Amino acid sequence: MKFFLDSAKLDEIKFAYSTFGIDGVTTNPRHIQNSGKPFMTAITDIANWIKEEGLEGVDRFPVSVEINPHLDNTEEMVKMAREVAAISKNFVIKIPAIEPGIAAARILEKEGIRTNVTLIFSAAQAILPAKNGSLFVSPFIGWKESNGEDCRQYIKDIVDIYKNYGFYGKTEIICAAVRTPKQITDCAVAGADIVTAGLAVYQDCMKHAYTNQGLGIFCDAWDNTAKA
Repeated sequence: MKFFLDSAKLDEIKFAYSTFGIDGVTTNPRHIQNSGKPFMTAITDIANWIKEEGLEGVDRFPVSVEINPHLDNTEEMVKMAREVAAISKNFVIKIPAIEPGIAAARILEKEGIRTNVTLIFSAAQAILPAKNGSLFVSPFIGWKESNGEDCRQYIKDIVDIYKNYGFYGKTEIICAAVRTPKQITDCAVAGADIVTAGLAVYQDCMKHAYTNQGLGIFCDAWDNTAKA
């Protein structure tokens, strides 16, 4: 399973890449806002860092960039997607799972502009993006579970549907809005291709009370071992 960072902050991206070896990045309008930079500045800075690291190519380090969420017709979506995609070979265009968005993604994929159909909240919504050849589909986890839903079956259903019809591995399933290490584990068990999470979630994955207890025991033993 691949790990993407859900952020538009360049310092977080650099840290997560050097520390955890993240495989890509997902952004959205809220992440852009939190970066404190204008939209074009934020994504251009990420594109420039990719060049510096020698990671050019969507197959090497994809970065999902969401177009203006106010756009509600296919023609406008395609127009902005082309402008954003021209900035970097690594950019994958995030488009909402609504009817004009599905049509736009279909057009863009035929042009060679890769797409990530986002804001998926049901297995049914995940089928058409795969049929139309989108690179990614992003079913959301955290929002649903915050409202009392258990998402393990929901993700497994998408994986099973993709396997039934030959979509699995062609359209990759990004479990999005992942908030806890348990959710990462659930997505991995279900067979999702990718999880995307904030830096703090990955840091939490490496924490366990017994690890700290064990380090304390070993440090004590090290300090009290006879010195030569």
